[in-house]
Amino acid sequence: MDRRVLFASLILLAGGATGVGVALFAFVGVDDAATDSEIVWETAPVAGDDGSGAVVATMDGDSLVLQSTVEDGERVVRATAVGGDVEWRAPPSSVDGAGGGDGDATGDDPPDVSALAAGTLDGEEVVAFTTESGSLIVLDAADGATRFTAELGGSGGFRPAIGDLTGDGSAEVAAATADGRVLAVDGGGETVFETTLDEPVDRRPLIVAPEGDESDGPADDARGVAVSTVGDEAATVRLLDANGDVRWTVTPSVTPLNWNAADTEDGPVIALGGTNGNLEALDAADGSSRYEIGLQDLPLSVGETDRGRVHVGGVRSVWAVDLPSGEVIWKQQYGGDTRVNAPGVGTVSAAVGPGPVAVNREGEVLALNPSGEAIARGDVGTAVVYAGPLFADVTGDGTDEVLVVTADGRIVALDD
Repeated sequence: MDRRVLFASLILLAGGATGVGVALFAFVGVDDAATDSEIVWETAPVAGDDGSGAVVATMDGDSLVLQSTVEDGERVVRATAVGGDVEWRAPPSSVDGAGGGDGDATGDDPPDVSALAAGTLDGEEVVAFTTESGSLIVLDAADGATRFTAELGGSGGFRPAIGDLTGDGSAEVAAATADGRVLAVDGGGETVFETTLDEPVDRRPLIVAPEGDESDGPADDARGVAVSTVGDEAATVRLLDANGDVRWTVTPSVTPLNWNAADTEDGPVIALGGTNGNLEALDAADGSSRYEIGLQDLPLSVGETDRGRVHVGGVRSVWAVDLPSGEVIWKQQYGGDTRVNAPGVGTVSAAVGPGPVAVNREGEVLALNPSGEAIARGDVGTAVVYAGPLFADVTGDGTDEVLVVTADGRIVALDD
């Protein structure tokens, strides 16, 4: 028997023995015909950014890489254009003092901020983050001007979420504090709701925003802010509606390590990457568990979704899982023995279209087609990388180049 078939059969039997579903998958070997990517530009290292909080904002076709950095002992958000020029730096007062916090932006230990979130509010690109001192701050991505700030009522540190919480076609921003406060504001910074949960929050909030009809209906029952809390015995997931009321509360089968939300043909789901190496999907309409599957890898990094699939990084491997059914569509052996960060989805080939791209902790990049076959690979040299890939059209050819932000804050752009 072929070793790949034998391996797939063994994990299928193992899943049945433990009561956890394990779908038979197509093992996809690395294609030697994949092109080698080359570095087309890179920036110098910057302090204060380990790469995991960087985002890309695109305005009129021009992309900016946004990072939270430390310059001259002060916390600064800066925007780097394609090619490496710094377009703007947000003033330190915007990062720390504008929200009325008690941090000292000019001290030897600049205040911490959360990972950044990029999105669109009232038709304009913005970047949002929370501060250690307890503020939600939203900047205009075009020039770094402060759009608004809001008080969280507790210490920040979790990446906020941007999405259509109310179903009116406009996006809102949701943020959470470590002690369980949750705040949602509209595009102008006005409060949509604020509430306090009875347990500490342990990860970033998600806005679950079904696509389609904005009127009340089954899809609207799944709309809200998903919050993960941790109590004395287990983790808990709640979905809050646009009034801040709890739609449902569940204790998932897995202890979430990371998560993501996505719409599917069968309604929105919340995908949880468990500390035990299992992937669980919760139905966003009522919190029920659609499935739990064992990916036989630990830890898991739940990445971006595309074509009704969620892409997951493990150790040495990348997985594509059908979100509605839990079927493992393919597994790509990455090579080596290194953890793979959360995969992203970009169009690195016009002929192939959108496909998953993965980066491992050693900075090795692997771009795949929707069938899981490698189409390009490369690396950023000697580096540690904690972040998944970002994407921007660096060369002007109409396709994405892969941007990798390393642990020392360098931005590296690779083209196939």
